[in-house]
Amino acid sequence: MVHRLLFQTVMDTGRAVAELTREMQDEHELFTSTLTLRAVEAQLLTMAHTLGNLTPALHRQLLQVDWLGWAALHDKLRHGVQPRREEIWYAVNGLVPQTMALLADLRRRQPVWFETGN
Repeated sequence: MVHRLLFQTVMDTGRAVAELTREMQDEHELFTSTLTLRAVEAQLLTMAHTLGNLTPALHRQLLQVDWLGWAALHDKLRHGVQPRREEIWYAVNGLVPQTMALLADLRRRQPVWFETGN
C-alpha cells in the first residue's frame, strides 16, 4: 500500500507540474511568472520529498532515476537556497518526466509492488 500511495503522489504532482508549465514557451516565461513558479516549486518539493521516502527496495528498482538531481533539488527547495533556476528548469524538463515514465514502466512490469498489501 505504501508503494501505491507514493506512486500516486509522485504521479499527481508530476501531472500538476506538467499542467502548470504546458503552455510555456521557454525558461524565461516560467521564471517571470511568480505565481506559476511558486506553484511549480511547491509541487516539485512535494514530489522530491515523496521520492525521498521511497523504500530502499523500491529505490533499487529505479536505478535510472537521477537521485542526485532530486536530492539537490529537494535540498534547495526545502531550505530556500537561491539560486535554483537551473535545478527547477532541469526538474520540469528532465527529472519529472523521466521519473514518471520510469515509475509507470515499473508499475506495468511489476504490478505486485503497487498492490494494496505492499
